[in-house]
Amino acid sequence: MPDKKTTHHYLDGRWIKGQGEPFVSRNPADNRVIWEGASATVAEIVSACDAARNALKHWSSLDFCARVEHILRFGKRVESHKDELALLISLETGKPRWESMTEVAAVVGKIALSIKAYQERTSDVCTQTSDTKSGIRYKPQGVVAVLGPFNFPAHLSNGHIVPALLAGNTVVYKPSELAPAVAQWIIQCWHDSGLPAGVINVIQGPAASAKTLLKQDIQAVYFTGSYHAGLQIHRSFSDKPNVLLALEMGGNNALVIDHVDDTKAAVYHTLLSSFITAGQRCTSARRVLIAKNAAGDQFLECFINATKKIKVGVFTSEPEPFMGPVISHTHAKAHLDAQQALVQAGGNPLIPMTLIKPNTGFLSPGIIDMSLVKNPSDEEIFAPCVQIYRYDDFDNALELANQTRFGLIAGLLSNDPAHYQRFYHAVRTGLVHWNKPTTGAASSLPFGGTGQSGNHRPSGYFAADYCAYPVAIQEQPLLTLPEQRLPGIEL
Repeated sequence: MPDKKTTHHYLDGRWIKGQGEPFVSRNPADNRVIWEGASATVAEIVSACDAARNALKHWSSLDFCARVEHILRFGKRVESHKDELALLISLETGKPRWESMTEVAAVVGKIALSIKAYQERTSDVCTQTSDTKSGIRYKPQGVVAVLGPFNFPAHLSNGHIVPALLAGNTVVYKPSELAPAVAQWIIQCWHDSGLPAGVINVIQGPAASAKTLLKQDIQAVYFTGSYHAGLQIHRSFSDKPNVLLALEMGGNNALVIDHVDDTKAAVYHTLLSSFITAGQRCTSARRVLIAKNAAGDQFLECFINATKKIKVGVFTSEPEPFMGPVISHTHAKAHLDAQQALVQAGGNPLIPMTLIKPNTGFLSPGIIDMSLVKNPSDEEIFAPCVQIYRYDDFDNALELANQTRFGLIAGLLSNDPAHYQRFYHAVRTGLVHWNKPTTGAASSLPFGGTGQSGNHRPSGYFAADYCAYPVAIQEQPLLTLPEQRLPGIEL
């Protein structure tokens, strides 16, 4: 792997030491420096885009099977060093080791799914008449920018990069400034796979680096992150409707607890929905809706007791914790401020989220009852902080579930199939889960939301759709005059 102290950016098949402002990545569990480097300069970003543009003709003209071979070699490289990658993910994000291993498995598994999706969704379709071939073929978008998140620094960026390369695009990748080491490791695997120079390029840096990248001559942007950042990207391309934007922007997701026979199962699924990855998943349940009755009281009591028992700790702890820290101490402080705003609005902290260890990202999971708050804030708090809303009846539950401008996912825990059918038809989301955690997305399905959660460009299995565009063809090898010609023309 490249030396994290001397190599920062990957341009045209080479690692270079950046010349921009220095920055570091720290382990959120102990503030130890994991990576140090420099932000990309304007010249370095321009060079990355030039390299991608120069490589586009060759890469896009390769036979699909040839591109697949490169990507399969990348997958084998990751698979053979999976323990090393999992360790790095845990060091840089604080995730428990079991969760980092799950992310590594998703990186490898994405390859076969992406190949299948490309063949299924973008394969040539042709019909032949006596003299003409008509049909559809697909071309790559061109040079695409991938802006990666910190919560799944290997998997989510990979979910854009692999489909983009399969389709024949070239990539300029700007990972999260909070996870540069994982990105560097992944790109070294691409380098070791023999990928031609310029096909993928990496620039490190903060939001300013991304803004400079988006000013270059690119044909598409694939983004995973917050709504506010996605909105800025959308606005920056208001005069460029020709640039395709695929924006995944999180949610203020609802999980409805209905009639259930197995309270322990309901509590377990709610814990996973609310607190896995320290609440740092866009599919996390931010709002848990519970009936105002004795069964609802019993569920809430069990949920509170189970939440108090959640093990939070460093990934090296034995036995392994369920939760690690949030991505940084700075983020932890912001999340505590957001919790305080809920309390000041009238929320009742059933379990206050607290900072477990000074100057780290370790937060204990929190539960805030917001049932008596009128017009609660509709914001995504990317932390282990869940809001409780008590409902009168199922109609009221459906109404509360839809009281958000977001629309990524909604979940229902219920033994009533009729209630599920009503729930499915009522909620305005891109993903709907019944008796499953909201956080269990499947790569074999589309992934994207409505409202302010996305712009109708779902990723996952449907990423192939925004990585290539259809071209209608009519081909006649021999130029001939038609037997019947239109009137008024003399030859």
